[in-house]
Amino acid sequence: MKCFSRYLPYLFRPPSTILSSSCHTEADIISTVEFNATGELLATGDKGGRVVVFQREQESKNQPHRRGEYNVYSTFQSHEPEFDYLKSLEIEEKINKIRWLPQQNAAYFLLSTNDKTVKLWKISERDKRPEGYNLKDEDGRIRDPTTITALRVPVLRPMDLMVEATARRIFANGHTYHINSISVNSDYETYMSTDDLRINLWNLEITNRSFNIVDIKPANMEDLTEVITAAEFHPSHCNTFVYSSSKGSVRLCDMRASALCDNHCKFFEEPEDPNNRSFFSEIISSISDVKFSHNGRYLMTRDYLTVKVWDLNMENKPLETYQVHDYLRSKLCSLYENDCIFDKFECVWNGSDSVIMTGSYNNFFRMFDRNTKRDVTLEASRENSKPRAILKPRKVCVGGKRRKDEISVDSLDFSKKILHTAWHPSENIIAVAATNNLYIFQDKVN
Repeated sequence: MKCFSRYLPYLFRPPSTILSSSCHTEADIISTVEFNATGELLATGDKGGRVVVFQREQESKNQPHRRGEYNVYSTFQSHEPEFDYLKSLEIEEKINKIRWLPQQNAAYFLLSTNDKTVKLWKISERDKRPEGYNLKDEDGRIRDPTTITALRVPVLRPMDLMVEATARRIFANGHTYHINSISVNSDYETYMSTDDLRINLWNLEITNRSFNIVDIKPANMEDLTEVITAAEFHPSHCNTFVYSSSKGSVRLCDMRASALCDNHCKFFEEPEDPNNRSFFSEIISSISDVKFSHNGRYLMTRDYLTVKVWDLNMENKPLETYQVHDYLRSKLCSLYENDCIFDKFECVWNGSDSVIMTGSYNNFFRMFDRNTKRDVTLEASRENSKPRAILKPRKVCVGGKRRKDEISVDSLDFSKKILHTAWHPSENIIAVAATNNLYIFQDKVN
C-alpha cells in the first residue's frame, strides 16, 4: 500500500505553542482542522478561541520538494470567554468547528463557532496604503479646513504585506444548547448550525434571524432519549442534509418536503446484534461524526469502535464496516471510568472517496483503502516525524508474544488521541491534530 507507508511528515505548531509539548496549556489544544476548497489554506481552531491559518508554499524551481509545506499565514482571536448571567453559565471560547466558504474574490471567508455564537471572518491582504488626504494629515488627525489652500489627489504607496482578519457577521442567540457542528450549503447563500436538540438554517447575509428546521426537544425533558451529534449538507443538492444521533442512527431530510424537517426521508441504522449487547452498547454506538462523500453517493459515520460507509440507496445496513481499534473492546470498563469512552473522533474522505482516515489513541491514526480493503496504522509523534522521514506502519499486540515492532494494548497512552483530521481536497496531503501539535504529512515526492 505505497501511498500510505510513504507519507512524509512535517510538524507545525501555532505561534502560541512553541514550548515543548509537555508544557502546553489547555488553551493550546487544537479542537478543529479544516482545509479550504483548493487546499491552499489550512485552518485550525483551539480551546483558547484562536484561529491559525496556514498557507501552502508556492513551488520553487530550486526547491521543488517545498511545495507541500505550509507556513503560518494569519492568526487571530475568534472567540472570547463569555458569561450567561441569566443561566449563570460560562461560555467557553473553544472553537468547535471551522468551515470555509468558496473563494469569490481576492479575500478568503470562513465560519467559526464556539458553543453559542457563529462568526463569519474575512481574511484579506493589504500591501498598499493611501496617502495625501485633504481633510486629515498623515497621522490621521483632522486638519483645519481654513488651512487647506489646494486639493490633493490621494495616492497608494507600497507597504509591507499585512494579512487582516475581520469579523463581518456575528450570528448569535440562535441556540439554547451547545453547537456541535456547522455546514455550508451548496447554494453558498445559507448554512446550518446544529446543537444537541435543534438545527437552525441561516442566511449568510442575515444575522438577526434563523429558521429552525429540526427540533427533537420533547415537551417533557424527562422523555429525552437521544441528542443530535452532527449534521451536514449534501455536497451538491442544496435541499438535502443529514444528521446523526447518540443512538447510532442517521436521518436524511429534504427541506422541500416541509419547513420543519422533523419527519425524515431516509433512516440509516444497523440492527444491533443481541449477542454483542452489553452495558456499553448504547455509548459506543453513538455517532460522533457524519460526512457525505465528495460525489454525494455515500455517507460515512464514525462511532467509538468503527467507521461505516452507507449507500444512500440502502438504509438497512452499511455497505462497508471498518474496525478502527477493536482491541479496545475488552478495555471498555476502564475507558468508561476515565471518560475516554465519550471521546468524539472525526473521520474524513480523501479527494477521490477511495480512502478513509480517522483517529485513535496513542497518537495513532488509521487509513482504510476501500478498493483494496487494506488498512494501515500510522503514528503522529515528534519522535518519528523528522523532516523527509518515511512513516512506518504501527501494530498493536492484543495478547500472546509481542513482536519487536509491536506495541502492547496495555501500553497505549489514552491521553494522546487523534480526534481531528483533515485531507487535502485533491492531493495526498493530510493534517492531523495531536493535542497542541499539528502534523502535516505528504505523500512521498520522487
